Amino acid sequence: MAVPGPAPGAGARPRLDLQFLQRFLRIQKVLFPSWSAQNVLMFLTLLCVALLEQLVIYQVGLIPSQYYGVLGSKDLDGFKALTFLAVVLIVVNSSLKSFDQFTCKLLYVSWRKDLTEHLHRLYFRGRVYYTLNVLRDDIDNPDQRISQDVERFCRQLSSMASQLIISPFTLVYYTYQCFQSTGWLGPVSIFGYFMLGTMVNKTLMGPIVTKLVQQEKLEGDFRAGHVEHMRTDRRLQRLLQTQRGLMSKELWLYIGINTFDYLGSILSYIVIAIPIFSGVYGDLSPTELSALVSKNAFVCIYLISCFTRLIDLSTTLSDVAGYTHRIGELQEALLDMSLKSQDCEILGESQWDLDKAPGWPAAEPADVAFVLERVSVSAPSSDKPLIKDLSLKICEGQSLLITGNTGTGKTSLLRVLGGLWASSRGSVQMLAEFGPHGVLFLPQKPFFTDGTLREQVIYPLKEIYPDSGSTDDERILRFLDLAGLSSLVTRTDGLDQQVDWNWYDVLSPGEMQRLSFARLFYLQPKYAGEARPAATHAHTCARLGVSVSRAQEGQWLPPPEQPERERSADCSGRRPRASSPRAEMVAPQLCRQGSRPPEPCWQRWAAVPYTATLACIG
Repeated sequence: MAVPGPAPGAGARPRLDLQFLQRFLRIQKVLFPSWSAQNVLMFLTLLCVALLEQLVIYQVGLIPSQYYGVLGSKDLDGFKALTFLAVVLIVVNSSLKSFDQFTCKLLYVSWRKDLTEHLHRLYFRGRVYYTLNVLRDDIDNPDQRISQDVERFCRQLSSMASQLIISPFTLVYYTYQCFQSTGWLGPVSIFGYFMLGTMVNKTLMGPIVTKLVQQEKLEGDFRAGHVEHMRTDRRLQRLLQTQRGLMSKELWLYIGINTFDYLGSILSYIVIAIPIFSGVYGDLSPTELSALVSKNAFVCIYLISCFTRLIDLSTTLSDVAGYTHRIGELQEALLDMSLKSQDCEILGESQWDLDKAPGWPAAEPADVAFVLERVSVSAPSSDKPLIKDLSLKICEGQSLLITGNTGTGKTSLLRVLGGLWASSRGSVQMLAEFGPHGVLFLPQKPFFTDGTLREQVIYPLKEIYPDSGSTDDERILRFLDLAGLSSLVTRTDGLDQQVDWNWYDVLSPGEMQRLSFARLFYLQPKYAGEARPAATHAHTCARLGVSVSRAQEGQWLPPPEQPERERSADCSGRRPRASSPRAEMVAPQLCRQGSRPPEPCWQRWAAVPYTATLACIG
């Protein structure tokens, strides 16, 4: 059975290139799904506020040159009016700037919500979660990418959104104003200065993007690896070494940014000095010349400032590029696996067939849950067969016991039944539905939510739980008592008391297994299964009418006494003989390795008075 291939572009060195642009645009489709979306309206609002803010900033920037005029002419009334206008403009500008920042923060929250929910929908669809975390190793730390990387991406993008959307308008307007004052020399000099700064900073940014991606991977490994002291320290040292390398590369970027910032502050005066010394403004008085120099200096300085801010954004852009590659790589892998999952559902609802054997009946009785015909199974990325040519039916009201030594394929069969693994050959049909009213899986390691005791018992009905009052409370308490967990209600102060602990840390392995059986008793599905069920709950499952398929290690033991019809191993009511191919699930290549007589490595399957696991997610 082949392991799904890596995501497109996985393993490529992240950089500012066409792949970055494609991944960035794909993310933008999630953030701006339609023209009427809330994010689009907020973005347009931000654009309007930013434009209005720039108009006010231009008026504020002319105030100093006007002060030169009124002070030079000693105009007191003009000075008072100009001061009042300056105060009003400053208050308006401050309000607009604050609203600009507020809108950017709202965009950050909305972007993070939409992008995280989009990734969650893909991540939790079908078997994508299991495939990504268990069967694939090309996407590191998917949980970190969904949480931390998405948060940082949206925060950095929102911080630069206002400057990015307003830059084209301000560049055009102030370029025109600069041309009016200095001719072509001013705009050409400033544009050339900006192009030089852009090329230098892009050269310095390339290694930073790669180092940033590597640092985020090591951050995730370090956060998730607090298990063993020495290995954790080694992860910390690798992380710190990468951070030092990143800081060394950022040093040169900071030097370039600061150099261009300070050179830009004198470039405006150099540009203005040329027409002054060439005699263009020789007919102006000193007061008029001072006012003109102040106005032209503001226009040139602000145009240089616009370019300088774009250069300064190179650090933020390098961070955004690194997060874009990590999120985009995850998104590509999730989309690829989701499409494959949908294709499997389209090919056959609740059934998957490979090399279907001829002569297999087209329809099965309504009480049949699973039908396997000549199924062979191998572990992912391995050609070693675990199960070979297995034919099997699992019917309602029938119990099934599968035993064998470790590594003979018991859990593998359960994963195939659950759709977690694909069979390398043969036909697997699931005729029952997944869910509380059809097939319920009890994995080797039980799953618990972070909610109350009631939510642990009723899972996965947490979101559609009926309001049945005290009657349902009595059922839950009764099933907890049947599972031997009546004391747990006292420890949690009731069914609905929120607890601040981790259920995996508080409960013992035995208590976790018992709580999973209390969940089974409450849901009462038609079929259930577990890899190593507790025998103490066998008769309880039988009384609740739950059909069990069980897989465990060790020798086969005769089941407890029960009616002959319940001990039937197939749907016909006939107990199979040991020599029957359908009663012996044999892996011949494994039997030959043992020293025992030629008996099936898979022991005889027989009816037991409780449900065994149909699938195991362990």
